[in-house]
Amino acid sequence: MLYYLFDYLEKQYQLPGAGLFGFLTFRAAMSVLLSLLIAMVYGKRIILFLQKKQIGESIRDLGLEGQQQKAGTPTMGGLIIIMSTLIPVLLFADIKNIYVILLVITTIWMGIIGFVDDYIKIFKKDKQGLKGRFKIMGQVVLGLIVGSIMYFHPEVTIKEKDSTRITENFKVETVFGQETKSVMTNVPFFKNNELDYAEWISWTGEGMESYAWLIFIPVVILIVTAVSNGANLTDGIDGLAAGSSAIIALALGIFAWVSGNIQFSDYLDIFYIPRVSELLIFIAAFVGALIGFLWYNAYPAQVFMGDTGSLTIGGVIAVIAIIVRKELLIPILCGIFFAETLSVMLQVSYFKRTKKKYGEGKRLFLMAPLHHHFQKKMYHESKIVTRFWIIGIFLAIVSIVTLKIR
Repeated sequence: MLYYLFDYLEKQYQLPGAGLFGFLTFRAAMSVLLSLLIAMVYGKRIILFLQKKQIGESIRDLGLEGQQQKAGTPTMGGLIIIMSTLIPVLLFADIKNIYVILLVITTIWMGIIGFVDDYIKIFKKDKQGLKGRFKIMGQVVLGLIVGSIMYFHPEVTIKEKDSTRITENFKVETVFGQETKSVMTNVPFFKNNELDYAEWISWTGEGMESYAWLIFIPVVILIVTAVSNGANLTDGIDGLAAGSSAIIALALGIFAWVSGNIQFSDYLDIFYIPRVSELLIFIAAFVGALIGFLWYNAYPAQVFMGDTGSLTIGGVIAVIAIIVRKELLIPILCGIFFAETLSVMLQVSYFKRTKKKYGEGKRLFLMAPLHHHFQKKMYHESKIVTRFWIIGIFLAIVSIVTLKIR
């Protein structure tokens, strides 16, 4: 809103300083500062409100050290993240931008699913929360919405590279690349790093490329579901999910910046995606909200994000990765989420297999998800979180380096 106001003041009255809002870097800086301020100032008020309404976490006894002391800690703190992200975005971003609209939809949609889940746990006294099939259904519907918009919306394009050609008169002229609809994505570590989902169906017959959405949309649904559930599983100890997500989002912000800059995208041989640079405003606000939330969520936590927060941050990260066409980097960039999810899958499958084979189930880990395994090994949770953050930073750097390593 302020973006449009100051744009109007600049054009109509040449108001001194109004032109600053035309600079992406200025608006991104204002977004991160405002989101931090909102999270740290109003976060405390939200925590006091949650305490007053006795919206506290009910803790299952898993035999973990210090676990029972957390009983009654306010949850639904994801509301702080959502509020601190959306307010700066609405003020500083071009809210007509299709990518900003997609992320606002994702934030609200996943926030509602997580809120319903937390509500059932707290007020209905049902520790299982929202039934798994309904949670998955909500994620699938979001993936369907995101995939459909990414495929069919006319403003979701990539720009072909400019080229030169020699005319019949032996003159060199520049052929400017056109904006085109495409479902191509970047493949890390490969020199010819373009993967076209349309090729996965084109072999079935002539003209089948127009049905590439049959491949693309299910891929988007899978990514949104997997990453949001991965973030949900990672949210188990103080500060782990919020800190890991902030690291991931910072890396995605770099990808959005270079993908939206025609010089950098050409130099790095990645897709130039028109209008995607506006994502920086959302990502800046998102990172600021996560760091501001850590003020209260770091050990010992004064508030938990609950599914309201964890499902939301997972969904947002997945959609950003899809928009900047770096979804194939998710297993590396979101390696912490991936490891947490994989540990659960391995634990369950190994237990079932050994129970069927030997009559008694065995476990690969002392407890899953993975962070609980290290808690069982008597590591302090602040040490676990710090080391997971360090691993997350390493994976983020590796992901960024893939821009040049091929």
